[in-house]
Amino acid sequence: MEYRKLGNSDLTVSAIGFGAWAAGGAWWGAVEEREVIAAMQKAFDLGVTLFDTAPSYNKGHSEEILAKAMGSHRHEIIIATKFGLVWDEAGTIAGLTKDASRQRILQEIDDSLRRLKTDYIDLYQQHWPDPSTPLEETMTTLLELQQAGKVRHIGVSNFDVPLLEEALRYAPIVSNQFAYSMLQDQENPFRMLRKHVEEDVFPFCRERGIGVLPWGPLHHGLLTGKFTPQDALASKWGEWRDLEPEFQGKRYLRNLRIVDKLKLLAAERGVTVGQLAINWTLRNPAVSATLVGAKRPSQIEENVEGAGWSLTDDDRQRIEEILASPVPSSEF
Repeated sequence: MEYRKLGNSDLTVSAIGFGAWAAGGAWWGAVEEREVIAAMQKAFDLGVTLFDTAPSYNKGHSEEILAKAMGSHRHEIIIATKFGLVWDEAGTIAGLTKDASRQRILQEIDDSLRRLKTDYIDLYQQHWPDPSTPLEETMTTLLELQQAGKVRHIGVSNFDVPLLEEALRYAPIVSNQFAYSMLQDQENPFRMLRKHVEEDVFPFCRERGIGVLPWGPLHHGLLTGKFTPQDALASKWGEWRDLEPEFQGKRYLRNLRIVDKLKLLAAERGVTVGQLAINWTLRNPAVSATLVGAKRPSQIEENVEGAGWSLTDDDRQRIEEILASPVPSSEF
């Protein structure tokens, strides 16, 4: 396993982080708790030290599973969790609300510590920007938790440059987590455009010592090569993929052609297309670790092989040519 510093903090993390979003069982279909626990334990055995979770991953269930899996290894791993997203009674994405107020943070930190069976969080992150709460209120509350020993380091998630600049006025931010993949070139409420990330966000974070933790490097499975044109005929993908433009209409079919071409390049390197996509996100020096989800041991065994090697300049150029190549409309 490859290891990197998390921004300018004193934390060293595995280049592949275990993203425990699907582990909670919400939005991604049925999840076998026994299998997820085995996947987390396999990840640890393979050298993964960074485990990222959140209370909003099925109302804390993901945090509870992580505690079951990693209890005896607590002091050997980096636990990253979050605050600030609140479920409605129906448990839908549309019903999630943002609340990063002082009162909410003080409630959430104690709930997370209880579920995780620990007395400190290594990296505590604001899950999404909350326009209704002054950032100063959020950050000064986090500083208090840090001074109290409940939080080692403060991070944010889904913050653009202006919000990062403001947050840094109130607290030392060591990480920023946001979606990033090869296919990120369409307007999307959950993803910044790839060009903006690479030209603006990455340079700012590197200059300020903020480690980037990309999530979604496989673009919700699209870059694993497991999907087919027939899958688009299903009435629903599932709640999260239904919101993704990359899974819609001709755009989806175009992406399948891109993945087929990437498979050929990956095969030349002796890796899978998923490993190629993961390694591609690690190429930027601003990136500390890439967060990849897994529901079973076999998935994490494949994911970890996305680190520990580097794409050549020729590989990168060919990838850019593949991503930029138009697909004739006649193919559809």
